[in-house]
Amino acid sequence: MIHLLQENAAIILPENGLEEKLTQAKEENRKLSIKLGFDPTAPDLHLGHAVVLKKLKQFQDLGHQIIIVVGSFTARIGDPTGKNKARKPLSAEDVQHNAQTYINQLSKVIDIQKTKIVFNSDWLDALDFSEVIQLLSKVTVAQLMHRNDFNKRFTENTPIAMHELVYPILQGFDSVKIECDIEMGGTDQLFNCTMGRQLQEVHGMPAQIVMCMPLLRGLDGKEKMSKSLNNIIGLTDEPNEMFGKTMSIPDALIEEFINLTTDLSVKEKTILVSRMTDGENPMNIKKIIAKNIISQYHDAASAENAEQFFINQFQNKNFEEKVYEPVSIHGLKSNENKVSIVELCHQLKNDLSKSAVRRLIENGGIQVNNIKITDANEEMELIPQTKIKIGRRGFFELI
Repeated sequence: MIHLLQENAAIILPENGLEEKLTQAKEENRKLSIKLGFDPTAPDLHLGHAVVLKKLKQFQDLGHQIIIVVGSFTARIGDPTGKNKARKPLSAEDVQHNAQTYINQLSKVIDIQKTKIVFNSDWLDALDFSEVIQLLSKVTVAQLMHRNDFNKRFTENTPIAMHELVYPILQGFDSVKIECDIEMGGTDQLFNCTMGRQLQEVHGMPAQIVMCMPLLRGLDGKEKMSKSLNNIIGLTDEPNEMFGKTMSIPDALIEEFINLTTDLSVKEKTILVSRMTDGENPMNIKKIIAKNIISQYHDAASAENAEQFFINQFQNKNFEEKVYEPVSIHGLKSNENKVSIVELCHQLKNDLSKSAVRRLIENGGIQVNNIKITDANEEMELIPQTKIKIGRRGFFELI
């Protein structure tokens, strides 16, 4: 059991803390309280969030109590975690909307009926100013400056607002209020989680242990998966989209995805990594990962269908058999029913800038009726049944 819970964990603090907490819970015949805090800053959960959620599910399956702390107060402050500037605070309306979306999506991974969900505004809004001062007195500025991003910004003379320094103290106070045994998070939350340990100790409570999971890198293969960086696979993405995005990950991410996104056994993961190391085509491994991901968040039949769709759409050479998204000519901007190919592609895929479209044309990445476009200045007439391919995954038909 202990080995299962330790699997993939990047940090357990203190090192023997998990074993001690489990032993204590068994001796006292009680459940451990496992905390995960979310500031509902963006309403969509993705595979990066699921790395931590799946670890929570393991604790839940063993009978322990999962407590989700929704940062309904702290999200209105703004935590700069991992950034070199303060994050924009949210309005109360944004917090409520995003929190409800989070809660709805948590059921993709954990049993929401067995999960305790609390809002930290319930106790933080109730603090009067003298109580806030008392709380702040428990922490020194020197301790706060151990947080890497604060230290970096201070060294670079980048402003640090007072409310940012208060944030980790408030997150730590959440652990005091819910009497947490274990706090979970990503490695970027290590400082904030250890603040909970410190505040529990000064309040005369047993200190929680901290378990930090690795940060899953996003589709770019560089930065951590984040909606703000547009490099995510969302838990609510449609199966075909999930499959296509997984197939697009750089080969260097394959082992990371095997370990952190699949629910394969340790033995199955080891075999997959060995197959890759032995030189098997990375595409074969990615297909296995993609199908496993879809099976987790949709079902096995959807995974099979998504694989077949991918093969037909992106591996089948027959231009006519691919599935094209219908686009009404009347919804496109044109001049007497004519438009430049750059402008048309920009309208069809508005996440592509016009300069990006021109680069695609230069690299042979745009086709009209199965003919590569080579002239970025070319104009075309908007005619029904015209089929346009933009990049690898953009297929459109004018109607």
